[in-house]
Amino acid sequence: MKFSGSLLAFCFGTALLPAQSGPVDQSLPEMTVYSDRVANQSPAGTFAMPVSALRFEPLVDIQARNLTEAQADITIRGGIFENTGFRLGAFSLNAPQTGHYLAENPVTPAMLGAPAILTGADHALVAMNSTVGAIAYDWRPVKTTGFVSLGAGENSLNRQEFYQGYVSDVQLGDHHLAADAAWAHAASDGGVPHGDSDFSRVNARVQLANQTSQTDLFAGYQAKFFGWPNLYTPFGSNESENLQTLLFSLNHHVNLGGGDFFEAGAYYSRNKDDYAYNRFAPVTSPAHPFQHTTGVDGAALGGRANLGDDFHLNYHAETVSDELQSTSLTVGHYHSRTMNRLVLAPEKSWRLDDGSQLIAKAGAGWDDSDHASSAVSPMVELAREQNTSALRRIYVSLATTTQLPSYTALDSSPSSGLFRGNPDLGREKSRNLEAGVQGALDGWTLQAAVFNRHDGNLVDWTFKYGVTARTANAVDIDTTGVELVARKSWSAVDFVLGYTGLTKDPDYHAAPVDASFYALNYARNRVTTALNVRLGEGVTLHFDNQVRWQAANALRTVGGSQAFIGALGVTWRPVNYKAISFDVRADNLWNSAYQEVPAVPAAPRQLSAGVTYIW
Repeated sequence: MKFSGSLLAFCFGTALLPAQSGPVDQSLPEMTVYSDRVANQSPAGTFAMPVSALRFEPLVDIQARNLTEAQADITIRGGIFENTGFRLGAFSLNAPQTGHYLAENPVTPAMLGAPAILTGADHALVAMNSTVGAIAYDWRPVKTTGFVSLGAGENSLNRQEFYQGYVSDVQLGDHHLAADAAWAHAASDGGVPHGDSDFSRVNARVQLANQTSQTDLFAGYQAKFFGWPNLYTPFGSNESENLQTLLFSLNHHVNLGGGDFFEAGAYYSRNKDDYAYNRFAPVTSPAHPFQHTTGVDGAALGGRANLGDDFHLNYHAETVSDELQSTSLTVGHYHSRTMNRLVLAPEKSWRLDDGSQLIAKAGAGWDDSDHASSAVSPMVELAREQNTSALRRIYVSLATTTQLPSYTALDSSPSSGLFRGNPDLGREKSRNLEAGVQGALDGWTLQAAVFNRHDGNLVDWTFKYGVTARTANAVDIDTTGVELVARKSWSAVDFVLGYTGLTKDPDYHAAPVDASFYALNYARNRVTTALNVRLGEGVTLHFDNQVRWQAANALRTVGGSQAFIGALGVTWRPVNYKAISFDVRADNLWNSAYQEVPAVPAAPRQLSAGVTYIW
């Protein structure tokens, strides 16, 4: 579909909004709502993963290869895939080999709360080894409920998913014991030749909780095989990934009241990766040398403590040790490391005569590693809050953050191979200055922010004509942007509108760069909409869209710099038997050929249908 016709459809969908507001009909069971800012909670081509709820999130930009759930680079505010962080409960998840695997979170969304997008001072307070922002998930309380879901679709798609939660009568003190488990599988031949996929996931969790505290012990395993032409390189090869991810974690959270809390957690993760540049070459051939295994141990604690007289202390401490075993990442100075982070940020509030309060927060983070110099990162935030005003919160903040490069950048050969690294890449540093408002007006909830971010020594992967490789180069880059999100619900409609505008000014310090795969792969303007329309008789329409005007990139060979991408779902829950629901779904509704990652073919439109039984 041409861009102009798609834009008309986008505007038509927005015009469906009714004139008067009313109460919201929560037509979906709580356990199936993974994010309240996107309309389609699950994809058409596989089972839902935590990344699925980010596909049309207004504050996140997804750059997918094959399915979003196959491989997705997740960026915030024009950053790149490696400077976005992920938090699970108290701790930050790490992907030391490459940030491409940050989204390999082997947890069913039914066990997680909605993702929170952290930027600025909020991000600097609680995240580790990320410089732009973080996506944070909390553990959802277990309920005695469950579902089974089956689906089928184009390209020989088949999908099966099961979840069961149970709250027992067993009491340990004033805590109740609960548990849940989940299993999912999906396979497809793919929308293009050699674009097949086969995914499986299994989860188990034990939970101990009361009204103020919750402890979660979790084990999860996920196996993913998928192929795609030009998956990571622009040289016309049929590539594939075979990923096996294991996660064990223990997390404890206590609500102390008045915004104060304490949390602590620990985890172990392992990610095994077999990447094939030519998937049909023998494993022992020179075209199939990329096999990696990373192990990560991490622990964290943090919270907010009341020290009296409207004075609080925000604190966070985290440590991570990782180790790499690889057949190809062998050139750098080290293959294991330990990273530590400590954050202290005192906070003082004052009550003003108009009923508002002024909140000042200032502090610093300290980052250290056994293979890099330490860094101190100051932060400060000043905010005015008033619940009875249309402008609920007005703030300004300055926050600095740092991180270390991945092993792929550090340990790839600098002179040969498909991926050219640099063992001397140093600590990346980022400084973010922003101002923003949050409020409510005539039933709308609104948030807006303007920001300027300077990234120093950011590790980007670049392309040079005549060189059959991508190369890790450090870049200093200034990013200026604006973000807007507006939401409103009527009796039959929920609507979310988002806008992000970005400009960038890069300096590669005379490095030979003709194009950038990541740092300069961004939308100058991006508009998202999410629309849920309850049509009656148990039928609900779910409609997500994004329109984007992309910065020019010499590597993007198909689809141009303008794109319109949509997802449509229709669910029917018979009004007299709400335990069962039927759905039809379409991803890439307009069949856009736009390359989300330059030179990587877009996944064509995918249609599927399914049935879910909830008890």
